[in-house]
Amino acid sequence: MPVDPSELSTWSHVKYFGSNLFLRGLLLGAGLVPYRLRVPMMGRLVTAMGRLAGFDKRVRNNLRHVSPELSGLDPEQLYRDVSDNAGRMIAELYDGGTFYEKAKSAPITGPGLEALETARAAGRPVLLATAHFGNYDAARAALTARGHDMGALYRRMANPYFNEHYVAAMKTTGELMFEQGKRGMVELVRHLKKGGIAAIVTDLYAQGGEPIDFFGKPAVTSTVPAELALKFGAALIPVYAVRQENGLDFEIIMNAEVPPSDPLTMTKALTADLESIVRKHTGQWFWIHRRWKT
Repeated sequence: MPVDPSELSTWSHVKYFGSNLFLRGLLLGAGLVPYRLRVPMMGRLVTAMGRLAGFDKRVRNNLRHVSPELSGLDPEQLYRDVSDNAGRMIAELYDGGTFYEKAKSAPITGPGLEALETARAAGRPVLLATAHFGNYDAARAALTARGHDMGALYRRMANPYFNEHYVAAMKTTGELMFEQGKRGMVELVRHLKKGGIAAIVTDLYAQGGEPIDFFGKPAVTSTVPAELALKFGAALIPVYAVRQENGLDFEIIMNAEVPPSDPLTMTKALTADLESIVRKHTGQWFWIHRRWKT
């Protein structure tokens, strides 16, 4: 978890303030470009900037770590795909209007949609398990547009100046946001007790989590989504927003509800489900994460 802004040193505040000014200027400038050009432009820009930050090496190291599972992949092409998708996500998040309309019209497929509607009809809470894949915010926007009052648990950015407008941008596709931490968890629990829907990203390294195999290597994974589902009788459904070949549109895939059993078994099922879709669309998962750190 990022430290509280009040605990940052003066130099950290100066550094974060300066980097936020640069990023805000970049985003404002990009906003002058038409959407259909802006989204791929941001993809190319983030690809170039990511090399300066060494993200291409991170992708290469992660790919090497899970080999021979994915030994046939070209690490350079994987980096370009991953960084391009990341840049497109940023452009989409800060657009609001056009992105929301595209997400609204995205088809929703898979058995999880029926499970969601059945749970809603019964007044049962729903936890949607997603990941840093495609554009996870497109799934939230698509379901919100269809009348589902969705909440989302998010992790605060380390840069407090950037975090302020980042959260504001996310709220354009749904106001109900819970910041990861004690207060946010209380608000999330209250929402679930009322029979609400909430989305949780499940693919980050989680301190205190369980080592669960992901592409053949143990990755520390939080069992909290499964624990919440069991405690409050919520349907636990994997959901992903898959970017289409034109780079601008999406398909929302909702896989089958994870059967209730125990937190570890359910979390393994979620991890296997994510691995399955990443194998089909390898470049859409955020391989820049330190997912397998020990």
